[in-house]
Amino acid sequence: MAIAFLASNSPEAQGALAELTARYGQVMPEDAKVIVALGGDGFMLQTLHDYVGYDAPVYGMNCGTIGFLMNSYGADTLIERLDAALVEVINPLSMCATTLSGTVITELAINEVSILRAGPQAAKLRVSVDGRERLAQLICDGALLATPAGSTAYNYSAHGPILPIGSDVLALTAIAPFRPRRWRGALLRKTSVVRFDVIDPEKRPVMADADSRSVRDVISVEVRSSSDVEYRILFDAGHSLEERMLGEQFE
Repeated sequence: MAIAFLASNSPEAQGALAELTARYGQVMPEDAKVIVALGGDGFMLQTLHDYVGYDAPVYGMNCGTIGFLMNSYGADTLIERLDAALVEVINPLSMCATTLSGTVITELAINEVSILRAGPQAAKLRVSVDGRERLAQLICDGALLATPAGSTAYNYSAHGPILPIGSDVLALTAIAPFRPRRWRGALLRKTSVVRFDVIDPEKRPVMADADSRSVRDVISVEVRSSSDVEYRILFDAGHSLEERMLGEQFE
């Protein structure tokens, strides 16, 4: 099987890279049947972004500290594991951010798009869904829109819900909301378009982040699901992403 092995810079991942390439060989990603990413979830996200559009799905092996999107590491029986692996197809979010200078920047996010205060004062956001204003003023440390795949990450830490993988919904979650104090977020259709307008952006600067790709001094951010982009991730049989997300809710 033609495999492209990619690794993060950690000593563990580099050691795994040397072991696996010595045993199974190495090809370029464009020639691979499978791309194997060695590292943690951060490196997995980086690999998915870097090789979107390639024919090969990505199989992660955990050599980092966090590996929710990863399979356990093991050099033996790798070919058998790849042959039996289950594929999950994930559509990312598309972020379109406009800055104070008028620059428009677009990025894709597999986990979430976050709107975060970038100064000592809380952010003030106006939130609209499908062109209709839903919150005239949300005073908070920030807000995020998460996919099902990303709902166990920052979204869950911010007390947002875990979404079943494959569900056609997105989670809109506030981060440390001050007003309205009791707002608990919202579940939205996957087809929804969410817009955040920054109120008083010079006094209360705000940044936008799409899977660690950050844009500073934003005045507005529009987010929607990008159904025309697909990321294919492989998981070991019996340890699918759906099963992991279900298990997360019973720990």
